[in-house]
Amino acid sequence: MNEQEWTSRTELLLTKQRQEILKKCRVLIVGLGGVGGYAAEQLVRAGIGTITLIDNDQIHLSNINRQIIALNSTLGILKTEAFKTRFLDINPTLNIDIISLFVEGDNILPILQRGYDYVVDAIDTLTPKVDLLEACIKTKTPVVSSMGSGGRMNPEQIKTGDIKESHHCKFAYLVRKYLHRRGIFEGIKVVYSTEEVPEIVYLETDGSNHKRTIVGTISYMPAIFGCYCSSIVVRDLCAKT
Repeated sequence: MNEQEWTSRTELLLTKQRQEILKKCRVLIVGLGGVGGYAAEQLVRAGIGTITLIDNDQIHLSNINRQIIALNSTLGILKTEAFKTRFLDINPTLNIDIISLFVEGDNILPILQRGYDYVVDAIDTLTPKVDLLEACIKTKTPVVSSMGSGGRMNPEQIKTGDIKESHHCKFAYLVRKYLHRRGIFEGIKVVYSTEEVPEIVYLETDGSNHKRTIVGTISYMPAIFGCYCSSIVVRDLCAKT
């Protein structure tokens, strides 16, 4: 494959200098669900040279409505493994590292200390999410964090900004609350929605999947959240020139 050919349209937009910057960048994506999967793919297609993917889950039938990697042919496969195969099919020269584990407390800092130019936080479980965000602040690693895309249908109400500016999002409220307990009030870029979520879309669970509730989703909203996240990463990295 001629690398110049597949990146030529991106280079035309960004300039060769910025394309080379992206090629040298290292990005960590944590959580490969609807949001994280789309974010990761857009970053690979944009020409990010080194990607690390973290997720401990397999692909399930219930993922098919919104996750780019979820197909009947990929059911039961670890998301990390499936994405590695897919991304190397997009860019065979990609440097890709996969870590199939559940991110929490003690295992986050050693990963971040490997050194990343940007982190995409697409975790949908509260405590691990806050653990990751705190670690990014401590290590001064740039991060963009996705708040709740579930229960919403109107992409026109998606916003971006600092965590302190997020509003009308129950998940963002809880993330802010937990961060405040750790002395963190700002300095984290987020993607969130101001659309109200009806209580009827929530379903209580037994907690076996690290979640107390699950929420209804539509196909396009997690994808758009993921695209917003990847856009922030690419624009911030390009702004360094």
